[in-house]
Amino acid sequence: MIDLRSDTITRPTSGMREAMIEAQVGDDVFGEDPTINALEKKAAAYFGMESAIFCPSGTMTNQIAIRVHTAPHTEVICDEKSHIYLYEGGGIAYNSFASVRLLQGDSGRITAEMVQDNINNPDDVHAPISTLVSLENTMNKGGGCVYDFKEIEKISAVCKDKDLKLHLDGARLFNALVATEDNPKSYGQHFDTISICLSKGLGCPVGSLLLGNKEDIKRARRVRKVLGGGMRQAGFLAAAGIYALDHHIDRLVEDHNRAKSVAEELEGLSFVESVLPVETNIVIFKLADNALSVNFVEKLKQNGILAVPFGKHDVRFVTHLDFNDDMLQDLIVKLKAI
Repeated sequence: MIDLRSDTITRPTSGMREAMIEAQVGDDVFGEDPTINALEKKAAAYFGMESAIFCPSGTMTNQIAIRVHTAPHTEVICDEKSHIYLYEGGGIAYNSFASVRLLQGDSGRITAEMVQDNINNPDDVHAPISTLVSLENTMNKGGGCVYDFKEIEKISAVCKDKDLKLHLDGARLFNALVATEDNPKSYGQHFDTISICLSKGLGCPVGSLLLGNKEDIKRARRVRKVLGGGMRQAGFLAAAGIYALDHHIDRLVEDHNRAKSVAEELEGLSFVESVLPVETNIVIFKLADNALSVNFVEKLKQNGILAVPFGKHDVRFVTHLDFNDDMLQDLIVKLKAI
């Protein structure tokens, strides 16, 4: 099977496995796992931030950040397609008792003007207090599209002027950095917290990190404890993260190029109505004649291709570390035969 359901389905490379086996470990709840400590220090430094905390998932790091930055009767401003709203089990309401202001951006990307226009009057008792703005880069539901960093700078300026916190769901931030060649430390200068995922494009088996200043990460450790996120001797997993940061970032361009090749082939097929522009490793296409995506995904499976429905008529492919050029050619042959 050619598995393009997600970039989370990868297996550790031989080099990553070796790094995991040789990892030195300790009890992370006591702060005594040297490999976790090294990963947190390395990731924070990469983005020019003070501190970091290692967690099992990006959902946890996002939810911790929201809990740290909000309180009951406050509001999170984000796009309606945001992962924190659509795919985290209602966690904003359940974990933080916060409200959500949903904006309609460009393929999930909001603007500084939109943020400015949707900040509630803090003296109006009828409305929740706007406290946090959350962006997502790359934007999953937008086909892996990337923010223009100049717009991020403008949004950051609005947040600072209005005393709002700014969080980044950077589950695929490394894909964005490779695509734009932006300086990662520039992100650290504009966001209060950043969530990065190690198990997506970077190929780790488990793990995400939340980055921020020392005080926010200190609070994050308490929230992680409440959520049950202490993992004891998790240095074996952290070693995979260190290896990925050293070896798996630059190669993301290969995933991007293969995704663009897939998109080019799809555009010429009769069962495809349209394909979203491809900037990174996600390909989302709309089926012709209002065909149902769940039925088409089953047809793909029968032809040896795994994908996910991404809406009533949309299908998503995600290229990744375990999808090579031979598989790409095989995929093209199979798609043309449908």
